[in-house]
Amino acid sequence: MNIEDKSVCKRVDIGGQAVMEGVMMKGPKAIAIAVRRPDHTIVVRHEESHSPAQKHPWLGWPFIRGAVSLFTMMVMGMTTLQQSTNMLGILDEEPTKFEKWLSKTLGKSIDKIVMGTAVILAVALSIGLFFMLPEVFGKFLKGFWPDASMSWLINLLSGIVRIIILIAYILFCALVPDVRRTFEYHGAEHKTVYCHEHNLPLTPKNAQQFSTLHPRCGTSFLLLVFVISIILFSIMGYQGNSYIWRLLSRLALLPVVAGLSYEALKGLAHSESRLARALRWPGMQLQRLTTRPPTDEMVECAIVAMNVALYGMPAHAKRTPEGWAILHSYAESDPSYQPPVETADAEPVNTVPGKAPIAAAGGTQPIAAAAD
Repeated sequence: MNIEDKSVCKRVDIGGQAVMEGVMMKGPKAIAIAVRRPDHTIVVRHEESHSPAQKHPWLGWPFIRGAVSLFTMMVMGMTTLQQSTNMLGILDEEPTKFEKWLSKTLGKSIDKIVMGTAVILAVALSIGLFFMLPEVFGKFLKGFWPDASMSWLINLLSGIVRIIILIAYILFCALVPDVRRTFEYHGAEHKTVYCHEHNLPLTPKNAQQFSTLHPRCGTSFLLLVFVISIILFSIMGYQGNSYIWRLLSRLALLPVVAGLSYEALKGLAHSESRLARALRWPGMQLQRLTTRPPTDEMVECAIVAMNVALYGMPAHAKRTPEGWAILHSYAESDPSYQPPVETADAEPVNTVPGKAPIAAAGGTQPIAAAAD
């Protein structure tokens, strides 16, 4: 196993995302996705990750990194969802003739075409729901309050409509059984991140004691974006009667809103002052809609993703033709795990991280102890 200094890994912020029947974790240098297959094995993939700021340092500057993060989060989110679906091994359908023609014509794999289309549709849906629709409402209010002095009230009410649409959208998605399960994996991700941040051994028992609500969650980020947008749109946005100019001015301000929201989220997440707790409380409560209490099996997936993102792929694990590791227990992803040792006249020795190995009944004494 490729193992980095564990003491260093324990001190970094880890981000994550719930995916189809699993969890993605993003470490300082790698991304790992772990999914639970129908046969109950855990399949995990590992990829090196390089932030845009590593190539262009200015993209990591405060207030700029927020806009970059908003875009990369969307692309990464769609990509990991597609990858997790492929890893489940339940969609092995032969591409249709049209899909083959489209792939040949565009010179891209069908997966990349589907992913690009999904990103475009997601952006279009976001603009339609959270910008165009609220601005229609704002234009309607303009008919009642044409005076410029009432612009702040129109922006406030339009912003409230935007937040109501967000909540309604989440509630609608939660009606889908697969989405509800994804919300449970979202809870597993948060519990595992908390366990990591408290420097506890990554086990389901340790992780389950924590909350499913986390201050660095993307749900909280979205709410901050919506709240800060109300203020910025009132100060810097176009306040006239033209619907198109109102819409375009707000879209143009979105990178500024994202930059401010990102810095606010980071600041509030790493502060325990009364003011910080009060300001992040609404976002934490909104997470009650996007997280659910997970099962131990779901937490195990999150633990595997965390370990692999931090320490690399288990060298002892069997691999699929795609290069993904197949694990039968979350413990196999721990850097201290030792695979069972087979002796000439004994059953395999069971090895558990943190404990001395125990030979099967009638077996010989194990030749090595598990590493701490």
